[in-house]
Amino acid sequence: MITVEKSDPHSADSCHLIEKLSAELASITGDSGKSNFTIDSMDEGRSVWAVARDSRGNATGCGAIRPLTENIAELKRMYSDRSSSGIGHAVLTFLETSVKSMGYKEIWLETRLVNHKAVNFYQKNGYVQIKNYGPYVGREEAVCFAKLLPG
Repeated sequence: MITVEKSDPHSADSCHLIEKLSAELASITGDSGKSNFTIDSMDEGRSVWAVARDSRGNATGCGAIRPLTENIAELKRMYSDRSSSGIGHAVLTFLETSVKSMGYKEIWLETRLVNHKAVNFYQKNGYVQIKNYGPYVGREEAVCFAKLLPG
């Protein structure tokens, strides 16, 4: 059984998951992804840091949302250690529910084209490709997605 809850992004479990994600991203894409995310960005209002735990309480995944605009949240630092199936989906569902309850209308995200597992995961979960936004404009290695939240 997987549980997901809001967590402190500065906690030891969170920092460990962020480092595992950064190492995995660096091996897949050549970039750790740290340049477009800082833990301090979670201090902004309408941000959420979430951690998934298995039935023994071990931290197995994480993800974050932060504001892009009044109506659009950005999904960041999604990670699953793949120790059991469904971790990523559980984190994504938790964050989508959180976003909707905070009044956002859409979620946007960026991943790398070469990260096929992530691209497939987001498409399977209803995300559609959009034009690259913000720091990803003009970056051919990046692909951006969005999902409209049901009203």
